[in-house]
Amino acid sequence: MAIKVNRICFSVMTGAAAMLLSACNGLFSSVYDTPDADTGSEFGFVSAATDNTPGKIYIDATDYERWTYINFNDMSIDTLDVNDPEPKKWDIALHRYDAKTNGGSVMEEGASEYVADVWTTNVIVTDMSTMMDGYLSYTESFYNPELSKWLDVDKSTMPPIYTLSGKRYFVNLGDGREVALRLINFMNESGVKGFLTIEYQFM
Repeated sequence: MAIKVNRICFSVMTGAAAMLLSACNGLFSSVYDTPDADTGSEFGFVSAATDNTPGKIYIDATDYERWTYINFNDMSIDTLDVNDPEPKKWDIALHRYDAKTNGGSVMEEGASEYVADVWTTNVIVTDMSTMMDGYLSYTESFYNPELSKWLDVDKSTMPPIYTLSGKRYFVNLGDGREVALRLINFMNESGVKGFLTIEYQFM
């Protein structure tokens, strides 16, 4: 899949603001973020869901150039380059905090409609290193805007403010199965962003 480069506009920054921008994932990373501290060091399906208790998934989604594919049928996870073909079997995929489904649809808790994936060319960022040069690199991909609401990233301030929705998202997998997901953390124990802790429960 080809990588696109889109130009984005930036307002004039003072030297101090630019310094803050470069520290988004560094010194100030914990100042604006207050996620649950429930993380671990083991990746994958770290606990299985039961009829009464959600299971837990812990993944490393720090790499902007990779998708993490989750298969709920056999509890497997594949991490592939954004340009690689998709696995033969998967249910949802995550890129940082962005999400897509494999022909499914998603409804946020409290909403009344399921939302299907949409095709996008300017959402999935694959290279942040050129931000100060005025542009970002994107890849074309399907994207589910409803499931991606589980974490709001407010870029109107620097560093950005991250806010967990705390809601469950009901994913209709398109084959009769449905799973409820809730993002409960987006950092590891050291405060590095992109490590996702997800609760899941079959409906």
